[in-house]
Amino acid sequence: MERPPLAKRLKRFLRYLLIRAVLLCLQPLPLVWARGLGARLGGLAYAVAGGERRKALKSLSVAFPEKSDAERQDLARACFRHLSAAALEVACTGALDRGLEGLVAWPDADRQVLDAALARGKGVVFVTGHVGNWELLARRVARSGYPSQSIAKETSDPRLTELVGRFRARGGVRSIWRGQDGAARAMLRALRSGEILGLLIDQDTKVQSVFVPFFGRLAATPRAAADLAVRTGAAVVAGFCHRVEGGGYRLVMEEVPVPAVEDREEAALALTAALSERIEAAIRRTPEQWVWMHQRWKTRPPAALAEAAQAASG
Repeated sequence: MERPPLAKRLKRFLRYLLIRAVLLCLQPLPLVWARGLGARLGGLAYAVAGGERRKALKSLSVAFPEKSDAERQDLARACFRHLSAAALEVACTGALDRGLEGLVAWPDADRQVLDAALARGKGVVFVTGHVGNWELLARRVARSGYPSQSIAKETSDPRLTELVGRFRARGGVRSIWRGQDGAARAMLRALRSGEILGLLIDQDTKVQSVFVPFFGRLAATPRAAADLAVRTGAAVVAGFCHRVEGGGYRLVMEEVPVPAVEDREEAALALTAALSERIEAAIRRTPEQWVWMHQRWKTRPPAALAEAAQAASG
């Protein structure tokens, strides 16, 4: 691999030092202080980060065309505030772990969904999205004693990748870095061992994808979760960690049946569509808690596929 230019390496190093310094400063803070500071910083980011604000508003206009400009602006501002508050909460690992069970409620009915899926002995493909606080979702499940691994994308800086990996490992979540040698075997091994394998599939990324509906438009959606379930017979659970009134969070979980069709391609497409539908429903429950600045529909489907989808919806 070609080594990055000196200027880029220096920039990455300074960014790493800054992040480490911020994390050290945040460690002693109570969660409520970190949450409040994060919300204020998020409001500031909405005001000054014009490019990201415009992306968020453009995405919201696609998802909620019925809302007024003012309503979409309020949603975008709330999104920035929520994401910043969630990030600073996660950074307070000491206070976070001491009060995790109180911070993140996990009702018995939702826990039983996961227990029933695991009881079949073929592992669980656990699908979520960037809704609420996905890091707390994984941490709450893992620290409750459930063997968990998550699929993650490496950052451009190996030092940051290691930092993220250590944070997750302290919470009991082991990371499988997408694209590394042996990653595919590690995913299969986790499921065959009866573990939980977590994947986020709500973003348009450079991975094998299929086009399925998302807020009324076809969106390129990672297919790995569906492929793994169809191939291994693992159960599939969709789950989310929503912020609730009072500052805490609540886990919600639902098993999603794997389509009973022999054609694996057809099954993977149908399952990906069903999972995307669950993610959209979760976003609609708390629309201010999704990453609207992500360009979800940037990859356009082939013209024939788009025409067929439009005819079907019409």
